[in-house]
Amino acid sequence: MDLDLANRRALVTGSTAGIGYATAVELASQGAEVIVTGRHQESVDEAVAGVGAAVAGGRVRGIAADLGTAAGCATVIEQVPALDVLVNNVGVFGPKEFGDIDDAEWQQFFDVNVMSGVRLARNYLGGMRERDWGRIVFVSSESGIHIPAEMIHYGVTKTAQLGLARGIAELTAGTAVTCNAVLPGPTWSRGVGDFVRSMAEQQGKSTQEMEREFFREVRPTSLIRRFETPEEVANMIAYVCSPAASATNGAALRVDGGVVRTVV
Repeated sequence: MDLDLANRRALVTGSTAGIGYATAVELASQGAEVIVTGRHQESVDEAVAGVGAAVAGGRVRGIAADLGTAAGCATVIEQVPALDVLVNNVGVFGPKEFGDIDDAEWQQFFDVNVMSGVRLARNYLGGMRERDWGRIVFVSSESGIHIPAEMIHYGVTKTAQLGLARGIAELTAGTAVTCNAVLPGPTWSRGVGDFVRSMAEQQGKSTQEMEREFFREVRPTSLIRRFETPEEVANMIAYVCSPAASATNGAALRVDGGVVRTVV
């Protein structure tokens, strides 16, 4: 499906691996000029090379910056003064007992998962409205609806992203600019894969057994009963970034494998 993204400039944050990387590849394959970001120059260079290899003739470049800081966001803004598409994907996660999460870690999760999107959207929204076209997407999570007891701080930041996306969408009324949230379910990203393999090794099980156990005990409402691939999530993100999604605004779009049971 041609998503009519040729000649659009897209920034995908946290795009050296996982959902962000898959989104960068998909947007590049649709003809968009893509900017990938990561904290380290080496991983950014690898991602740029990977997207270039995956998409013949793809236009891609990278910026190394820590988007969990105001200075890092300023670096990106300085190098990319105008955008058509902003995908706020960068994020941190990790299981931890609620009583063990100190103020510094709460602040870190908010700085990376929420404030990065606040700072970038705040900068780029005005230009999108002036040009009367633009797409802002927050990559939230089903954890923003079903807060996981094993990482409450992560879930709370994902809930915050839902409110942020809806609030920004209100500022686009009457324009061809949209702002939406996409809610992946459990996804086989590099971090998740490493964690599952580590747990499997510790317990003397195969990764397949650990996956079945995870969906039986931790996410029993999943209808697909497996981890999603980053590419499956990227397909939805790319669609909502396209002109084809012009009537979708202020929405929370689930790509969660049916984990969330509520109808609305």
